[in-house]
Amino acid sequence: MGASVPHSRRILTFAIAAAAATAGVVLPSGTAAAAPRATTSDFNGDGFADLAVGVPDGTVGDRAKAGYVNVVWGGPRGVGAHGSIRVTQATPEVPGTPEAGDRFGASVTLTDLNGDGIAELLAGAPGEDVTDRGTDAGMVTVVGGSTSGPGPGSTVLTGPAPSAAYGTSVVAADLTGGGNKTIVVGGTDKVVARVIVGEDSMVTTVVAAPMGGRAPVLATGDFDSDGTADLAVAYWTAGVPSTQSHVRLWKWDADRTEMANFWNTDNAGVTALAAGDFDGDGHDDLALGECREIADENIDDPCGPERLAKGGGVHVHYGSPASGSFGTRAQTLNQDTAGVPGLAENGDRFGAALAVGDVNRDGRDDLIAGAPGEAVGSKARAGAAWLLRGGARGLLDARGTAASVAWNQDTAGVPGVAEAGDAFGAAVATGDHDADRTPDVTVGSPGENASLGAAWLLPKGSAGGSLAFSPRTLGLPHLATAQKYGKPLHSR
Repeated sequence: MGASVPHSRRILTFAIAAAAATAGVVLPSGTAAAAPRATTSDFNGDGFADLAVGVPDGTVGDRAKAGYVNVVWGGPRGVGAHGSIRVTQATPEVPGTPEAGDRFGASVTLTDLNGDGIAELLAGAPGEDVTDRGTDAGMVTVVGGSTSGPGPGSTVLTGPAPSAAYGTSVVAADLTGGGNKTIVVGGTDKVVARVIVGEDSMVTTVVAAPMGGRAPVLATGDFDSDGTADLAVAYWTAGVPSTQSHVRLWKWDADRTEMANFWNTDNAGVTALAAGDFDGDGHDDLALGECREIADENIDDPCGPERLAKGGGVHVHYGSPASGSFGTRAQTLNQDTAGVPGLAENGDRFGAALAVGDVNRDGRDDLIAGAPGEAVGSKARAGAAWLLRGGARGLLDARGTAASVAWNQDTAGVPGVAEAGDAFGAAVATGDHDADRTPDVTVGSPGENASLGAAWLLPKGSAGGSLAFSPRTLGLPHLATAQKYGKPLHSR
């Protein structure tokens, strides 16, 4: 769990030249709403989107919960049929040493940092002990992709103090408009960003506030329609030290060289965020998953009608033209909404995981929503996932009706059998894994097989041709222990 290498040798610095995203890390060379989104998760440069599966509870050697990341290769048959690699802190040139409780892979992102067409892997290890920083200071690592496997890695950021737990969440996007991607890291009660501006690299605090011991939820999108990505942050507490909850949007302020808060909705506690253009108007929208009102007072109806929060609700704030205001229009849905299969019940956790992709290629993004607490028949917490289709007015039509389909392990064509505690839908992701220009859907089930865990590929968002893969089928070690494979997931 300890990073014994001196901190100064593990700090990632950024090159200015477009040919390289990081100094000291050798990186290989290598959208409009109506068009498929570009693949940014091709880690081995073969033209197929790959999938990163974080396994923070995974055993490495004999070290419980040292954690690893499984990069599952895309190919003509999607993910799960073309093999994978395991990246750990024992992988050559990856910083650190695998030790019990590091939880490497607690957060994962595949993203093309330098625009060469090959993705890099960002992995958080919030349990990492760091020399001169303390126990569980945490760390985020970047590992270069290449056509011959994982390239050298280096440290993006380490936590400044014991229990800082940097790496509980991580995202990356060009937030400054300068062509370099900012890496945003969540930790205990804090969100920070490593930003490149001109020839300088700096670390700036985005928000520091009590977060109830939960990982801050992060997402990126162009919410103010100025052509540059913005950052969405969600966090909440309940009673310690006070009840508060926020979803906040931040943009880069070039004059002050810091992130500036420009939009808020308070009293909304959420588990997931996702950005997409669900109504096809060219402006990014923001979906709040498993949205529930936290504070006692109802100031701004943060999650829509209270009845639609039962079992978990999805609340969407819609983007507006540059002359308008983000979030003026909103929609809310749950399993009691017309057109959404199922019945809203307490504990379903509808929307606890979200992903976005234009699965039917109609120029409007669709939303994938997981509900790991959903009962399937008498099987409690077997879990399910939904494809909620975008339309001219977003996820709901003029009558307030959704167009959607649902899957679970008892759905015809989906391998397996729904069992209590599977938590199917605890994580979801989209990516064009077979390079046919149509996104595929992946659903994680960390409770499958006594918490060994597994994931399901639904090609083009369909049960037809779906397949399941797990540590056992991919030949990963320690098959008898609870790995909780399938959460988190990331692809694009």
